[in-house]
Amino acid sequence: MEVEAFLTAEEEQGIIEAIIEAENHTSGEIRVHLEKALDKDPIQRAEEVFFFLGMDRTKNQNGILFYVAVDDHRFAVIGDKGIDKVVPDDFWGSIRDEVITEFKLGKYAKGLVQGVLHAGEKLKEFFPVDDADQNELPDSISKNH
Repeated sequence: MEVEAFLTAEEEQGIIEAIIEAENHTSGEIRVHLEKALDKDPIQRAEEVFFFLGMDRTKNQNGILFYVAVDDHRFAVIGDKGIDKVVPDDFWGSIRDEVITEFKLGKYAKGLVQGVLHAGEKLKEFFPVDDADQNELPDSISKNH
């Protein structure tokens, strides 16, 4: 499947709106990245993409990446050091499981929206937004064909 065909324009917009909503309540940064296929472990590839997108350069080290390899049906969610220090041990697994549950039903956009909003709720708890907060990263969905 082509990366462009994975989500409709409306589904992509819904995910972007979820990112904006989640980030309205936190200084954390959330990105979604789609690519066609991968030739390694999805977490390893997500880490590469995380650095490529500059997500390791946020002020509070509080970026989260939702990574999807479309053709391989592989998914990973990872976060920066600042988040790992404060979230409960089951945080990443609970978000991953929530997203994958919807993916198995073919509801890719719904899974990503739910995962983004869930991550935003947790980020709000540990990284509340303040008056000096700036959106450090684009809210758009990044793609690699």
